[in-house]
Amino acid sequence: MNSEKAPANQNVASSSVFGAPCWVSLTTRDLETAEEFYHAVLGWDWRIGKLGDEYRFASVNGVPVAGVSAVEAVGRTAVAWTPFFAASDANETVARSQERGGTTAVGPISFPPGRAALLADREGAVFGIWEGELVSDWEEWRRAAPVFVELYTRDAFDAAIFYAEVLGWASTASGCCEVHYEDDKVVLRSGGDVVARIHSGAVESAPDPEIRPHWQIHFTVDDVDACVQAARAYGGSLLHRAEGAAEALLSDPDGARFVVTQLKA
Repeated sequence: MNSEKAPANQNVASSSVFGAPCWVSLTTRDLETAEEFYHAVLGWDWRIGKLGDEYRFASVNGVPVAGVSAVEAVGRTAVAWTPFFAASDANETVARSQERGGTTAVGPISFPPGRAALLADREGAVFGIWEGELVSDWEEWRRAAPVFVELYTRDAFDAAIFYAEVLGWASTASGCCEVHYEDDKVVLRSGGDVVARIHSGAVESAPDPEIRPHWQIHFTVDDVDACVQAARAYGGSLLHRAEGAAEALLSDPDGARFVVTQLKA
């Protein structure tokens, strides 16, 4: 495991990109196996940070890009990848979620230099929020490991209303995320970049019909074929890939699902 110190934070606050995805985190039953798997598949290096041995930080060229924690360290939550959205006030965001039918699994709790909470929307899709200094400068994080998130749910418009009211999407505040309807999907943009999409009806048409509404993490990679081969070699699985598709749905050895998407030339 890489024990080098991460570069100094740029002191970028979550309020500067509120409403946008600002971090992704994995819960797993086996930290060492997860580190080995994602190093092989995505090329990540790992270190232990200020949160102790039960939470590890992945980095690309020294830039922190994702986290992984033991299931027991997060209230025995399910094994899964979870997106975290930037919030200017964690308490207010949790309250807005609860007022609109969402539920709170964890928090808000302090993780210096910020506060986090783990929530679920009205349909049960789990997401996190983060208030405080970002682990990485947002633009640097986006460049180091390009990522976007997709919500698969029953009603994209209903979901978009929920998240807009909870996270401040499409508000009049400066720097807020823009919401558009493109190619039969609700699309979230921050600074012109697509950072999230919401699909209607995709839950029932997913490869596994038992899948409930959920957020799915997409990691942009140089070579999807190489990622699929590495995933299989290190105990993961290819769950779905359409013929000739530039993306693949993978599972790590513990069952957490994620997508690798070909970097556009």
